[in-house]
Amino acid sequence: MLSPAVLSVVEIVVGILLLFGGGELFVQGSVALALLLGIPQLVIGLTVVALGTSTPELFVSLLSTLQGSDDLAVSNVVGSNIFNMMVVLGCSAVILPLRVQSRLVRRDVPILLAVSMAVWGMASAGRVTWQAGVALLVALVINTIWEIRTSREAKISEAADSQGGLSKEGGSEGDNDLDLGESDISLKPALIKLVAGLAVLIWGSQILVKGATAIALGLGVSQTVIGLTIVSAGTSMPELVTSIVAALRGKGDLAIGNVVGSNLMNQMLILGSCAFLSGSRGLTVDPTMIQRDLPIMVATTLACLPIFWTGGVITRREGGILLGLYGLFLLEQVVPYVQPELSAPLQWFTLLVVVPAVVLLLVVQSAGYWRSEKRLRA
Repeated sequence: MLSPAVLSVVEIVVGILLLFGGGELFVQGSVALALLLGIPQLVIGLTVVALGTSTPELFVSLLSTLQGSDDLAVSNVVGSNIFNMMVVLGCSAVILPLRVQSRLVRRDVPILLAVSMAVWGMASAGRVTWQAGVALLVALVINTIWEIRTSREAKISEAADSQGGLSKEGGSEGDNDLDLGESDISLKPALIKLVAGLAVLIWGSQILVKGATAIALGLGVSQTVIGLTIVSAGTSMPELVTSIVAALRGKGDLAIGNVVGSNLMNQMLILGSCAFLSGSRGLTVDPTMIQRDLPIMVATTLACLPIFWTGGVITRREGGILLGLYGLFLLEQVVPYVQPELSAPLQWFTLLVVVPAVVLLLVVQSAGYWRSEKRLRA
């Protein structure tokens, strides 16, 4: 017989694997339907793929809310957003520098920043009310309609890029070539993948939440920490794999759009749904989350905006910096439980050394970019 601790670890691993498999099926079915409808690649990343890769977070957080584990539900959303910005973008950029479309800089990233700040404000009172949840869901509907209405512009832009590639290289693959066998796509297999993926996601989320809750209770670690680390990383595996594969295939738009779209979905759809389901009691938010982790989520989004500006490319160096910052984030989560005496020095090091260094780097990099732009225009 397995001990309770080992059984919980096994449940977490099995749950993550099931979420990964279910998410993959769901994404394949979603993208196939989008391709059948002729939706542009960037819009696919911001909506369809983002929704598909966010389904593990959705089911884990909803189940946690229904079981009264609000800390796990909220920390899963916040941790997933931090993981997406630092690890998913970082890994993708290290593999292949990612070119950023101006649409993302002008529209989608500012919207993500505004939503993140709004969520922080909603949670500052210690709970996210059901009214706030309704507001987030309404914002999701409005944003999705806006994405669909502006898809024509994105499609024209992609067509122009495709024609440019043909003229320069004598031929290119379609912008929506996601190696799904587009010529053989039909409605029935796509729907089967959607339904099968949904069933596996539900099953996997139940197993993962059970194992994560048991681990937190057994180790004396808060559910918030478990949600910010193990659960959020596990539920973000579909985003990571999707963006890495997209980067390897030169689909930078899909890789970045998936991250930005998933973070929007996490806050508007998942957090909004959980807050709405919480009813009159509201969705409780851990004070540490309000003071530390939500500000980190907002700061990460804010820090990525200058990266998107500088030349329209996320470089390998910037990707490496993002990965290093996530490693520091994990240390701050774990050290208080492993080496409590090192917690304060680590926090001071982060505040006095790491944060100023990152801010200085972003300012210098942005200033250099704008100076070069000014010289080109002169």
